[in-house]
Amino acid sequence: MDTKKSNIEEVITKAVKKIGGKKENELCKYLPMKSGGYMHHFTLRKMKIKQPQELATIIEKFVVNSDKPTSVAPKQRAARGSRKRRDHLNFSRMQLERMLSIARLAGDKEIITILSPKKSLATCKRELIQSIRHNKIEQELWISYTEAVQAHQLAVSMEATAGAPALV
Repeated sequence: MDTKKSNIEEVITKAVKKIGGKKENELCKYLPMKSGGYMHHFTLRKMKIKQPQELATIIEKFVVNSDKPTSVAPKQRAARGSRKRRDHLNFSRMQLERMLSIARLAGDKEIITILSPKKSLATCKRELIQSIRHNKIEQELWISYTEAVQAHQLAVSMEATAGAPALV
């Protein structure tokens, strides 16, 4: 077993020197995988322990015995959330406030709730209590309070189903 370990260490050291690297993880980009792309550093570590001969063979084939080792292109990955949505419009704060005032003048409650900034439950409670103390009835405030309560209850139920302790 010690000869296998020393053999793989020698092969890795030669290969790292050949590619001009400093760490053995830098070898990964030169080792292709059957599934496409290059070897993940976890796979390199796992193979080093469990399949040292196979890893030595791969490193010798693609790095040590190669005239000029070439790095492997990364595996194509699924698109992530960084793609820009083309249907999403970005408005400045001034534009949003103008549209909100227009919606208020028109009395369009649906647009008002969509354009109104979402407030935390604590903020809604505080503002609702203040309006009650001043004998004012603001339906928008009540709607935002009920939405905040529903959002809070949903978050609590999601935490409870996930197994995390819920903070109420």
